[in-house]
Formats: sequence, structure tokens, C-alpha cells
Amino acid sequence: MVEIAKALIKAQSEMSDAKKNAKNPFLKNSYADLNAIREAVIPVLNENKIAVLQPMVEINGEMYIKTLLLHESGESIESLTKVVVSKQNDAQNQGSGITYARRYGLQSLLNVGAVDDDGNKASAPSPQKDWATTEILKTAKTKGFTIEDVKKKYKVRQEQEEEFSTL
Repeated sequence: MVEIAKALIKAQSEMSDAKKNAKNPFLKNSYADLNAIREAVIPVLNENKIAVLQPMVEINGEMYIKTLLLHESGESIESLTKVVVSKQNDAQNQGSGITYARRYGLQSLLNVGAVDDDGNKASAPSPQKDWATTEILKTAKTKGFTIEDVKKKYKVRQEQEEEFSTL
């Protein structure tokens, strides 16, 4: 792995963080989507003779995205990111899971951040939560979020939790 290591060191020294270009209306935060990550890394990797492949692979009945960095010398580095879906047999949900795994697999393997990263919010004190509304519950349900996801952001009454399961 001598050649790919040299090329990767050079590429990382030339890379910049991805620009946050997308908004999550449910969580009300911004993030760098897959295209922003690709725009930040692939041209620099290619200039350093490194290609990126992200095929799906099945291991023990579970789906993963393999992020593979392939150098012109034939040397490679790879990582696996599990594809997580909340609804089985739902093409849109599976597509979201694949995109999510591709984005985080590529970002993680290359140690690429995002400008204005919200990672420091995790250590900040939790703000007071608002009560979930019926509209928030409907939006969350149609976007594939679970009631547990809603509870992370909003306070939920028992009757709302029961209502969520019938939406």
C-alpha cells in the first residue's frame, strides 16, 4: 500500500471540506449531501490517480456500501458502511439508506468534514423541546421517520404516539 498511501496523503492535503448545501426540514439542520461530498473529493482524488467505487455488497444477508479507493498502481483501500432502512420493501426508503451510506462511507474514509459542521451541537446543552403537532407527525411519517426520531426533536403525548402508528 505504498503508492496509494503517498497519493492519498497528497490528495488529502489538497482537499477542502464539503459545503453544506442541503436542509433537513424535519431536524431543521443543514448538511453536505452526497453530491457536495463528491464535488469536494473526487476531482482531487482523480488528479492523484485514485478512483472511487461504491458498489453494494451483501454480507450475511445484510446490505453494505463498499467504498473503494483504487489507485492506478492496483493498490486499494476500502471500508464498509451498513445500509440502514426503516421500512423493508420500500424503494424510496432503500434509496435513502443507500445514499446515506454512500455519503457517510465516503466522508468517513477520507476524513472529510463539512463547513459549518453541526457536530458540536451534540455536546451543547439540549434546548427546550416543543410539542409535536399533527402536521409534524404527518411530515415525519411520510419522510420515513419513526416515532423515536420524532421524540428526539419534540415532546410527544401518548395519544400522539398512538396517532402516529395509524398515519
